[in-house]
Amino acid sequence: MGAAYRDGTLYLTERPGRVVRVVDGASEVVADFTGSTQTGGEGGLLGLVFHPNDSAIAFTYQTYDDGSGRQNRIVRHNVANGWTREPLLDGIPGGTIHDGGRLFIHNGSLFATTGDASESEDAQDTSVLNGKVLRLTLDGRPHPDNPFGNAVFTYGHRNPEGLATRDGALYAIEHGPSSDDEVNRLEKGGNYGWPEVTGPSDNPEFVDPVQTYEDIIAPGGGVFYAGPIEQWQGDLFIGTLAGEHLRRVRIRNGTVTEDEPLYDEYGRLRTTFVGPDNHLYATTSNRDGRGTPESGDDKVLRFRPA
Repeated sequence: MGAAYRDGTLYLTERPGRVVRVVDGASEVVADFTGSTQTGGEGGLLGLVFHPNDSAIAFTYQTYDDGSGRQNRIVRHNVANGWTREPLLDGIPGGTIHDGGRLFIHNGSLFATTGDASESEDAQDTSVLNGKVLRLTLDGRPHPDNPFGNAVFTYGHRNPEGLATRDGALYAIEHGPSSDDEVNRLEKGGNYGWPEVTGPSDNPEFVDPVQTYEDIIAPGGGVFYAGPIEQWQGDLFIGTLAGEHLRRVRIRNGTVTEDEPLYDEYGRLRTTFVGPDNHLYATTSNRDGRGTPESGDDKVLRFRPA
């Protein structure tokens, strides 16, 4: 699920292919792309961001079928004209699992996470787009400062589903296989190891993660907090799916100094974000086929000072 604010109003994507607007605690559908969205597994209508200088433009990440199989694409929308759409980058290899799907705007560029689409060796091939973090200009071209002459910014990723920034550094949150979920600080051109290594290694070819989790938590989106809860200032908050809790990670000078699970009563948590009120929010993901839905799922949660 993607979450983004436009003019102070929260918009969310729903995996089957809908964009909803949340007003006074209730959601209304503002765009429906269910007819062109490929669902099942981990694909669907995923990431969402608005243009930082023109709120009439939005970007989404969508799984689709081009007739030869599952693919992913980044789409630009004219929100003011009924969410009309124009593909910016299509043909990103897709799969039943490992579709990535997070969008993030940082330093005037559009970043996107792509999973390896179950083709793990592709993650080491910088000529293909799966198993990567991509960087585009806001008009949809590969960023001219990318290291490989295409849209690839970093490679060697298995299935990153979160992007967050603090003090100018960009971090990716990534699913490991049977162990070693990771938090990575991204370096242009960096190789993050998959499938050659998971977690830290002694090989200088690979960039070591900032944090790993031996027991799988299946991390989703992440955000650094700058709100009114003093003891959380500057900390990274990650929604966890298999872990079914909110994770608080304190990173200081590139080193994790604190790491703890919080709020384990809501089930699977996927996307975390900070609203215009500076409070921390998270979305539940109990109706994705792997959770145990309760009455009223799925929800947007808000965490405020006691």
